[in-house]
Amino acid sequence: MDSSLLSGDAFNGNTTEQIPPPVQSPGTDMTGICFRDQLWINSYPLDCNYIFDYFALSPFYDLTCNNESLRRRSIHPLDSSHLSKMTGLEFTITDASEPNLFVFRKQHRDGPDKVIPMLTYYILDGTVYQAPLVQSVFEARVGRTVNFISKAFSVAAAKLETIRQVDAEKQNEPSEPKPVTETVDLKEMKRVDVILTSLYRKLPPAPPPPPFPEGYVSQETLGEKEELGTQGGESQQPQIDPIIDQGPAKRMKF
Repeated sequence: MDSSLLSGDAFNGNTTEQIPPPVQSPGTDMTGICFRDQLWINSYPLDCNYIFDYFALSPFYDLTCNNESLRRRSIHPLDSSHLSKMTGLEFTITDASEPNLFVFRKQHRDGPDKVIPMLTYYILDGTVYQAPLVQSVFEARVGRTVNFISKAFSVAAAKLETIRQVDAEKQNEPSEPKPVTETVDLKEMKRVDVILTSLYRKLPPAPPPPPFPEGYVSQETLGEKEELGTQGGESQQPQIDPIIDQGPAKRMKF
């Protein structure tokens, strides 16, 4: 690979690319813009050797980073052996899928093994974007959800108000009495008959009546005897009830 392509003078022949990108502060939110240079894409391949020079043309690049210092010394700007010995702001590639996707991370290095991530950028099919922060993503999603819920409550409240108005109009209208018709379900009647029949078959037969006490004569027997006496011409004395007509002394006391 030609080392001149990795230095800061790699694109001096293209007069349209001589305008340096503006220096951005570390916390600048630039998620609303993107960058694409179709002339550069047509001239150079998108791979790990050339992609940093393409990223350096975008407004997301910071000229005060350590990578720019390496470019001025004709050193590959992503050489980790040199970057690990420096402190300050730097860019590094965290993921790459040539030639469609490249992910850059902007970080602050305080030592060989101590870095603080700041922002993330990605190049998708030749277009450079700034990835939003997780906090911004959550804020946008929560705000959108709250907005949809508020709209849903507004629509529900409007529909409930319409229903109340319709109910009030129906109550004010004179209502005509409707004839009440009772319907008889034949299936239910047959079901009740079947249940009663099954219960009647399961129950035992009724017990016989208890015998009359000694000396007691039923009214039917007395009637028959009176008829016979009348027919025979003889008058008989009425039978005395052994329980009722024997006086208070013979009755049971409770």
